[in-house]
Amino acid sequence: MKAMILAAGRGERMRPLTDSLPKPLLAVGGKPLIVHHIERLRSAGISELVINHAWLGHKLVEALGDGAPLGVRIAWSAEPSALETAGGIVQALPLLGDAPFLVLNGDTWLDLDYAPLIRQPLGEDLAHLWLVDNPPQHPHGDFSLQAERVIDRPGLTFSGVALYHPAAFAGLASGARKLAPLLREWMADGRVGGSHLKGDWRDIGTPERLAQLDSELRARGAAR
Repeated sequence: MKAMILAAGRGERMRPLTDSLPKPLLAVGGKPLIVHHIERLRSAGISELVINHAWLGHKLVEALGDGAPLGVRIAWSAEPSALETAGGIVQALPLLGDAPFLVLNGDTWLDLDYAPLIRQPLGEDLAHLWLVDNPPQHPHGDFSLQAERVIDRPGLTFSGVALYHPAAFAGLASGARKLAPLLREWMADGRVGGSHLKGDWRDIGTPERLAQLDSELRARGAAR
């Protein structure tokens, strides 16, 4: 299985930190956020990665290269301007192949074993989403789970972690495209499964949240 890490966003809420650095390269615990993801993917057995980029994307390429120092192979999907989530996936489809692939956001924190994620069967579904308890900044959530199906009713928050079948995006025109309308179409057809993600997931959306996580990780390291 391949994995795609979404890394093209501007990170407006993280300014001024993201004026000179793409958000996934912001560090916590001594490593960029995106490197934590790459290391966990490698530990789970995924070594073929696709990463999209737009804002300051050259700095991501300079920092990570072809992935060899991290034990992975990175294929880059450059976007002249950010294409939104679905648009970015559509552009990257030729790099992702014909099998289901894992997608996650390069600017989030997720502390768990990624191996169960890649073992999740899709069956006839187009997608499998992992939902989390609502964080304080998003109290109403996005979707709900009902008998391991995702339904279009607020209740839990979509973590951004998902398995997709490439057929879900086949035939879509290139260009900027949001993911949520597609997800809702697939939900209406009953083709989106889901799970409740129990790990330590965080949307690192502000400099304060970044500093808090960094402080926690450094404290844990000092206590070992």
